[in-house]
Amino acid sequence: MNSLKDRQLASTAAEMIVLHYTKFKDRSIVLHTLSREYGRRSFLVTVGRSTPMALFLPLSIVQAEVVESPRSSLWRSHAFSPVHTLSGLRGSMLKNSIAMFISEVLYRVVHEDAYEDGLYDWCVSQILALDALEGDYANFHLRWLLDLASALGFAPSIEDLMPFVDSDLPAVRTLLEGSFAEAMLLPLNGSSRSRISESLLRYFSFHTETDLNIRSLDVLREVLR
Repeated sequence: MNSLKDRQLASTAAEMIVLHYTKFKDRSIVLHTLSREYGRRSFLVTVGRSTPMALFLPLSIVQAEVVESPRSSLWRSHAFSPVHTLSGLRGSMLKNSIAMFISEVLYRVVHEDAYEDGLYDWCVSQILALDALEGDYANFHLRWLLDLASALGFAPSIEDLMPFVDSDLPAVRTLLEGSFAEAMLLPLNGSSRSRISESLLRYFSFHTETDLNIRSLDVLREVLR
């Protein structure tokens, strides 16, 4: 018989970004996350009436205890606490809509158990930048998509994007090659932003060989009308 010490499971503190969660039975959720230590990984989390579910909003940055298990690929996690309050993000309908979009793209594009060196820290810097912006950030998600491609290792050139963006090529050139400030100040209406979003998602689908059905784009489209 194994000793109690042998049967104990390893517990490690980890910082993670919340991408999505799905309900699992009555008192549990499966939390889909991105972290520096584990990359893209899902955890089983026990929740109850007193659990602060706001901790699991899209792009929340939290600290948690991870309990590794040799018997299951679905490890447990508990003792969640916020690392950043993100009050600027949570207080804006547009920023919240962008956060939903960003988290869903990461959830769809970065596959379970995948690890991209540096991706976590880059994502944290992007979340904090969005949280801090006070105006002119309606183009944030467009620039973010282009920068994400670079972070994932297939940095696009304007020639790469031409087959996907059609008449929006001049705007996409500014988003790709201009400074961050120039990208944010680029005058676009809601229809243009929607078209460019869809075009860039097609580019991602092509490179990742994944059919990306980003449902939160409809929400973002309505907010940016």
